[in-house]
Amino acid sequence: MSAGAGPAGAAAAARPTSAELDARDPLAAYRSRFVGADDPAVVAYLDGNSLGRPVATVPARLAGFVEGAWGDRLIRSWGESWMDEPTRVGDRLGRVVLGAGPGQVVVGDSTSVLLYKLLRAAAAARPGRREVVVDRDNFPTDRYLVEGVAAECGLTVRWIEADPDGGVTVEDLAPALGPDTAFVLLSHVAFRSAHVADGAALTALVHDAGALVVWDLSHSAGSVEVALDAWGADLAVGCTYKYLNGGPGSPAFAYVRADLLPDLQQPLWGWMGHADPFAMGPGYEPAPGIRRLLTGTPPVLAMQPLQAMLDLLEEAGLPAVRAKGMALTEHAVALADERLAAYGVRLASPRDPAARGAHVMLEHPAFREVTALLWERGVVPDFRPPAGLRVGLSPLSTSFAEVERGVDAIAAALADVSSS
Repeated sequence: MSAGAGPAGAAAAARPTSAELDARDPLAAYRSRFVGADDPAVVAYLDGNSLGRPVATVPARLAGFVEGAWGDRLIRSWGESWMDEPTRVGDRLGRVVLGAGPGQVVVGDSTSVLLYKLLRAAAAARPGRREVVVDRDNFPTDRYLVEGVAAECGLTVRWIEADPDGGVTVEDLAPALGPDTAFVLLSHVAFRSAHVADGAALTALVHDAGALVVWDLSHSAGSVEVALDAWGADLAVGCTYKYLNGGPGSPAFAYVRADLLPDLQQPLWGWMGHADPFAMGPGYEPAPGIRRLLTGTPPVLAMQPLQAMLDLLEEAGLPAVRAKGMALTEHAVALADERLAAYGVRLASPRDPAARGAHVMLEHPAFREVTALLWERGVVPDFRPPAGLRVGLSPLSTSFAEVERGVDAIAAALADVSSS
């Protein structure tokens, strides 16, 4: 594997076993608070970075919502609570997960729609500047949206070339910046390699150029500590169905730094973002705060599972969640060194656990075929073309033993593929 030779047999023997790691894990009890965590049909769920397990309280929470706020209060719930749900949940998300003070986070729309709104707003906030910056290894939608906004606004895309096994650094970004830079889009945790970007340093560099930075937090929110206010971040977006366990298609969130809000102009004007939605007036006047990012009716029902996960994250604390995530990925890398390197598997993530998010990328030419076999056998990782197998380890719902079962299954599938 890359980034150094695999550990010697003696070192491997000296490592704590999976059972020992689970026994000393202060967050081990949280595993039982997720639906299906001990389902024998799922040998190892290694894709929590794509879709988190449902929290066990979600069925009762949804039933209570249907019977109460929806079934009993009916449309009256809009005036009683639902109108404020996007900002109320946003404030809690900011406090528990994002390091953001009140009035700066809103929940609603998909990640793509919110990111489009923020990119267009960032371009409009820097009139006369003709360049936008993004890295070539960023998530496809992020790159596509930057290209689309650039085409709409007559801007030029400047591409950052970063180490694909790592991510964007100050040294990578600095040459792409200049007096013509309008905004930079960066991912805090790289979707392939899991590299954790230096939020504070990169934000400061962008500000030195007079530009705005937009952070995509999709692979960090809920697993890696984020400090948007402390970084001085301008804008941020992220999904809630990965480490925030909001469920398939759950609404995304957007952050706008408080001092930017009065002048921020997002492009999709709708009645829910109006200063007085029920006036139904002839012209658009944006709401004075973060509500101006809203467009249509908020997905109130879809916000309920997210709130159940926020309960757990607030209880456990992000520092403890982050520590567990680093320990899980360190265990996965050590097992891969020991049991997969002989098959030619390569580590395509940083070796330092502090430089990784809560997933690990492994590469092998046969991983497309291997992933299909694993899914049949109850082991669920994530294949990423051309040759990547992504091991996503959601800290509160994943055990160390589960990681070992998954790595052993990968080794068995590689042996089967190589012998066929």
